[in-house]
Amino acid sequence: MNSSSVSRVSRRSVLRTLALAVALVGSATPAWDTTAFAAEPETYALTINHLDRAGRSTGNYETTVTGISGAGADESVKPHDASGTTTVRLPKGRYLLDSLLTGGKGAGGMDWIVQPRLDLDHDTTVTVDARTTAPVDVTPPDRAAGFLNGGMFVEVTHGGTTRFINQVIAAANLRVAHLGPTAEPGSVKQWYDSHWTTETTGYALGYTFTGTRALTGLTRHPSAKDLATVQIRGAARPGTAGAATIDLGPSAGPTIGVTQKLTTPGTATYLVTPERGTWDVTYWAPAEPGTAANRYSANGIAVRAGATTTHTFDNAVFGPHLAGRPGVVRDGDSVTVDVPLLADGDGHVPSSPPYGAASTTLHRNGVLVGTQTGAPGRAEFTVPPGRATYRVTSTVNRNGAPGTATRVTASWTFTSDTTAGPTPVPVSAVRFSPALSPTGTAAADTALRVPVTVQGAAADGRTRSLAVSVSVNGGASWTRVPAENGAVTIRNPRAGTGVSLRAELTDTAGNTLTQTIVDAYRTQ
Repeated sequence: MNSSSVSRVSRRSVLRTLALAVALVGSATPAWDTTAFAAEPETYALTINHLDRAGRSTGNYETTVTGISGAGADESVKPHDASGTTTVRLPKGRYLLDSLLTGGKGAGGMDWIVQPRLDLDHDTTVTVDARTTAPVDVTPPDRAAGFLNGGMFVEVTHGGTTRFINQVIAAANLRVAHLGPTAEPGSVKQWYDSHWTTETTGYALGYTFTGTRALTGLTRHPSAKDLATVQIRGAARPGTAGAATIDLGPSAGPTIGVTQKLTTPGTATYLVTPERGTWDVTYWAPAEPGTAANRYSANGIAVRAGATTTHTFDNAVFGPHLAGRPGVVRDGDSVTVDVPLLADGDGHVPSSPPYGAASTTLHRNGVLVGTQTGAPGRAEFTVPPGRATYRVTSTVNRNGAPGTATRVTASWTFTSDTTAGPTPVPVSAVRFSPALSPTGTAAADTALRVPVTVQGAAADGRTRSLAVSVSVNGGASWTRVPAENGAVTIRNPRAGTGVSLRAELTDTAGNTLTQTIVDAYRTQ
């Protein structure tokens, strides 16, 4: 479980001292030297009274006054007095005040009172009264679910400046209230997120509000039909085992997330609130000791009440991926290659995929420009100016059993000229998406439908020709399989065999791709 809070930094209030210079002119006439003044900001006394739920003064509080605009825009102070009444002098301006009364900590809860608009233009007294609060009553439909964590966040904007406050809670015992006058329309934004869990299901309940006031209480009791289901499947590549780590949280606004371990292969199920918008998932695959953690991300997952969205991580078919990226870019006479060669079967791009060796080679008009080794599908070359025909070949080798994509190669040809700035080069990729088990396997001696998707320059009807071939002997020989209705059908071999896939493509401009995945999946 991850939780975080935004810390506030108290800035020391700097008050300039009035400097007065008196010069004697003649025998007795005083004169003011106006150049000697350092003008003192106009300040006022802010007195804050703190009352507990019984209406008594209490010293169990933490109050912060944060400047938003005016001379006190950079102020942030935490006045405190054990008596429950505290006074601080501050420059004239707009402030945000929040106070956490902790006398009810525990079963009774905590009281968080927020005044998003405090205009300090005269000596002012504010009373923070716990009796004004109402509970934050947000619960999942399963009453057996246990509370993990929660957080409430408030953002206030005025005069082009935004200030942010929050409370992160470890128990479902928060009470909240608005204090003071209303602010300008739309200037107060508020979020609440809470996470709950059962033995089989997690709940992520989040809500957002925009208006003129902070919340006074919050009640939400969603039913199961009001929630969307997000399933996160963790695969186990052959030869690997262990626990993955999952982070889930809303995409927008400040938030707290939920983190859990998942034994692979396995599935984590979450019920989430569509009202919170889209959701982000980060998945850390199990890593062998001494190796870098391999991270995948799926951001902006759209959800709908009553519907299920599934993301599978770290499963075959691993291969090149070009959705949302150019892949190859020419800037002047520099050619940069950045094509993920080992994106997983769902198209999630890995941060540190395990591999043995990788290289990228560039030819210009059939003449070798250079070869670079290192990260799969990444390289940068300087080429002579002018128009020429190029071939880029990227290869990555991996150790392991069939089904781990033991070798992936993509080779592109294209024509390119010197550019005035960064310009995408027309390259493509082919994705193979069969339905496989969580260990990257398919049933032996059966027909398997393999959807085929084109990405990059040849996508969206810009493919002139596409040929797909299959090999069951590690790429020693290949058999063409016809592509029909966006898929090919493969007759799987006997159990324990690695199935390799190759695509040969030409786009409508004449650019080509030859892509090979050795041991794309295996049979069982």
